[in-house]
Amino acid sequence: MAKARARSAARKVKDKWKAKNWYQILAPTLFDSIPVSETLAEKQSNLIGRITEVSLQDITNDFRKSHVKLFFKIHKVEEGNAFTQFKGHTLTSDYLRRMIRRRKSRVDGVYDVETRDGAFLRVKPFAITDNRIQNSQKKLIRNIMKDTITKEGKSKTLNEFLRDTLDEKIGGEIFKSCKKLYPIKRIEIYKTEIKRQPTKTIEEKKPKKKEENEEEKPKETKEVKEKKTTAKDKDAKKEPKEKKVVKKEESKDKKKAKKASVKKKAEAKKTPAKKTKAKTTKKTTKKKSTKKTEKKETK
Repeated sequence: MAKARARSAARKVKDKWKAKNWYQILAPTLFDSIPVSETLAEKQSNLIGRITEVSLQDITNDFRKSHVKLFFKIHKVEEGNAFTQFKGHTLTSDYLRRMIRRRKSRVDGVYDVETRDGAFLRVKPFAITDNRIQNSQKKLIRNIMKDTITKEGKSKTLNEFLRDTLDEKIGGEIFKSCKKLYPIKRIEIYKTEIKRQPTKTIEEKKPKKKEENEEEKPKETKEVKEKKTTAKDKDAKKEPKEKKVVKKEESKDKKKAKKASVKKKAEAKKTPAKKTKAKTTKKTTKKKSTKKTEKKETK
């Protein structure tokens, strides 16, 4: 009896892997819904709430962003595609250890920000100084961090704020304002956590892609080139006549210059002869005067 029960139980066991299906995970709208990875699930409802970790290098194909880790949370599944929302980001531990050294101070901060579209997130920046600093100086740097982050959060939507943090624009603004107080080596926003998704829908100014700009430029240049070519053809027809006139004028000027030079040479040859005659007459007059004086003395 026991053997028969074991056989019947073995028959009832099913292969769970065969019952599962593959689903493609798509990035949020911030990254243009690019396919990021794939996952297995038996039901669509089992996927909701899952969090996937992706490197920013895999999305942008930029090796310099390999230390940035992004977290996406699945919130909707349709036709084999799992749509995600941005959950937060962090920097890898080895990247952080590389920047921290002895005889330097690290200034950490934790600030809650509410964006223009109603999203609520927590931002964690840190600053590294060239030398050790006092607690009063750390306090001033934290205040500057807080002011700049809150200001940027209120004036931007969630996607705009996240785009600027990943592009290191907000860190650059904090660096500029903190540099006036004390020389700072680097500022990074090493972690963000989204506590509440946007509650308002606000239209964003999407930056134009490079390809669109490149397509627009050739069209403009073609029209400009056609105009330039027509203008050049007209100028080319006019240029030969102008050149001939200029050559004739230059030849006349050269002839005049040659004649003037010949006259000057002739005058230069004549003038020395006159001078010699004048000198000889002076000498003869002097000799005559000396002879007269000698005769008077003899008398």
